[in-house]
Amino acid sequence: MRYSIVCALLAGFVLGDSLAAESTIQILPREIELSTVEARQRVLVQQLHEQQVHSQLLEGVELTSSDEAIVRVDDGLLVPVANGTATITARYQDQTATASVVVAGQDQPFTWSFRNHVESVLSKSGCNAGACHGARAGQNGFRLTLFGFDLEADYSYLTRQARGRRVVPSDPGRSLVLTKPTGAVPHKGGIRMEVGDLRYRVLSEWIAAGTPGPSADDAVIERVEVLPYNSRQRPATTQQLVVLAHFSDGHVEDVTAWAKYTTVNRNVAIVDDEGLVQIVGPGQGAIKVWYLNYNELSFLSVPYENDQLDEAVFDDSERHNFIDELVLDKLQSLNLPPSPLCDDATFVRRAFLDTIGMLPTVAELKEFLDDDRPSAIKRQRLVDDLLARPEFVDYWAYKWSDLLLVNGSSLGAESVKVYYSWIRQRVAENMPWDQLVRQVVTASGNTNENGAANFYALHQSPEDMSETVAQAFMGLSITCAKCHNHPLEKWTNDQYYGMANMFSRVRGKGTRVVFSDTQGELIQPSTGLPQPPRPLDAEPIGFEDPLDRRIHLANWLTAPENRYFSRSISNRVWANYFGVGLVEKVDDMRTTNPASNEQLLAAVAAYLVDVDFDLKELMRAILCSATYQRSSLASEGNAEDGRFYARYYPRRLQAEVLLDAISQVTGVATEFKDQAAGTRALQLPDSSIESYFLSTFGRPDRVITCECERSAEPSMTQVLHLYNGTTVNAKLQSEQNRISQLLATEMDDKQLIEQAFLEVLSRYPSEEEVRQVSEFIQPVEGQPRRLAIEDLYWSLLTSREFLFNH
Repeated sequence: MRYSIVCALLAGFVLGDSLAAESTIQILPREIELSTVEARQRVLVQQLHEQQVHSQLLEGVELTSSDEAIVRVDDGLLVPVANGTATITARYQDQTATASVVVAGQDQPFTWSFRNHVESVLSKSGCNAGACHGARAGQNGFRLTLFGFDLEADYSYLTRQARGRRVVPSDPGRSLVLTKPTGAVPHKGGIRMEVGDLRYRVLSEWIAAGTPGPSADDAVIERVEVLPYNSRQRPATTQQLVVLAHFSDGHVEDVTAWAKYTTVNRNVAIVDDEGLVQIVGPGQGAIKVWYLNYNELSFLSVPYENDQLDEAVFDDSERHNFIDELVLDKLQSLNLPPSPLCDDATFVRRAFLDTIGMLPTVAELKEFLDDDRPSAIKRQRLVDDLLARPEFVDYWAYKWSDLLLVNGSSLGAESVKVYYSWIRQRVAENMPWDQLVRQVVTASGNTNENGAANFYALHQSPEDMSETVAQAFMGLSITCAKCHNHPLEKWTNDQYYGMANMFSRVRGKGTRVVFSDTQGELIQPSTGLPQPPRPLDAEPIGFEDPLDRRIHLANWLTAPENRYFSRSISNRVWANYFGVGLVEKVDDMRTTNPASNEQLLAAVAAYLVDVDFDLKELMRAILCSATYQRSSLASEGNAEDGRFYARYYPRRLQAEVLLDAISQVTGVATEFKDQAAGTRALQLPDSSIESYFLSTFGRPDRVITCECERSAEPSMTQVLHLYNGTTVNAKLQSEQNRISQLLATEMDDKQLIEQAFLEVLSRYPSEEEVRQVSEFIQPVEGQPRRLAIEDLYWSLLTSREFLFNH
């Protein structure tokens, strides 16, 4: 199976490390090409320990060239002198490392490229940013395309407008593109460069050369590389990044000075405009590097300072499956000790709530706790039982209804009923996720007969259809690329319209019938022409192809090798069980938003592919892992962890689960308008059904495909409603509730307290709790005993222990 192969490769990688030399140094990059007279290359000297790149060495390092007539070293920069080859040697104490250098093109004329150099200056200086001339209307009559996504337009704006004042080839120093950013004439954007610096020199020399424009013969960037790609760092140190751009003609340039840098996790590291990283705290961070509309990351791992941690804690930790192996590898690399496994009562409650959205009954809880078989065996059996229960269908049909926007305000009562029933039936059949998505994407027919066709009733334009498919099924927001190249991803404006054109032939007949036409194209506004239809980065299909384009899209989307698809749904399922996705937010699966454990996400996604997208099998692997079964209580040394699963993270019950739990404990069902008596919140087919409680506690409106619609944020309104509102109090005061049933029995105080704790908190009370509560519920003259029992239940129902899954 693929996930087994992944784990085996990882294990081999670790084994190989342990056999490597203990410590050495390394030069980055190791192979260097200087192909023009203006080429420069910054080099780094890094500590290397067991093949893992560690901190950069700054003090006591000597860099020398084997032939300074070929290349010389100038304060960490390699400067070409003449064509030839040389070796750069780094010496640190008794250690050495080398890098090879090839120098070429020193006898060739050189001109700065508009495509690769002038645009780099404009981007680095912020000229084409959205807050400056990259705004839709530009600034002060001067407009550039956002981040330089349209070269021809930018060239025209610079050289053909403003009556030749922006660039003056006969006297470059008088050009507005130089006088304004240097402050020689007033500039609202302030000083962006200094006279004589590299940016100034690029622009002035390009103008003096006659402002050559972009050409079809230009070398075109193909990818960006960041060094070091993955490093292990220590707090209070610095790390310089080196950015290499690889071009279509094979040459490589050091573009560190032109790249733009953003930190992904400011608690771990911050970065300046020149790519110098400061390590500020423990955890895993990343630096996003942007250059000419390409993005890449540099990952930084900073172990926690748990000096007294016994390494045996990792060896002794339980490992039930591949999930645990990869989680523990990450924890060990970060020096984070895992919490022990939770007790049986906690596991039962947690698994019930996360899998079927219900509390265990007292009978179910006691049956599990009284089972004297080994804990691992009976937990496995409980998992199997939960995955087979009808309430599982309620819970996951509701969850996928959130994703697919089942909302009566947008669809109408009949269509909602059919749409929800369609989803529910697929969950009940345990339809593999790829098949379910295929049926949605290719849906046609009457929306009152084929529920999946309502997906297209909700989305009226090809752009909306394309954006929602990308968001819902790949976790990708491509909306930014509708107007320009995506600044945080690789998606271009051309790719956006190619993807949207996959839906240009989806038609509606009347208001109820969806079908695919055989003609019709979506026009790309910037070109006035349609883009060849293509699923994002897949190969385009011909305009003349009569087959429903959505079939091509579905084939690409659900293919096992489409990592966007398998990673996205794996992350959504993972987040349901752990409260925190491997990628956060779960709708934001872009490259520049990395997973907290990339190897784990890759393995989980590969496992899902191996089991043919059977979501129950993925859930079973998660539920049975020691990682999921860890205590939520912090152990010494892991209290700060919030991303690496050293423990289970407590979280408030979602609105529908909480309301159903209150109804279950009190024995009083919630009444919903136009719904059958006894309908639970998780059985509602429509998010627009009125409920003050659900709205107050963050139920999503199902208007946009985004987990951000659901909120778990606390509010004073929630507190007041729990304490004084009708939902809890009316159920506690009902004559037909659970309290009435208990008072009709002959239970003594201890038995009644025990029953309340089991029903509400899914555990037995401690002796101290029994003692304190017994004193509290003693009869008070003139006050019915029932009031004390109501207060007991109210106290438990409004406690953090009840409101949170832990």
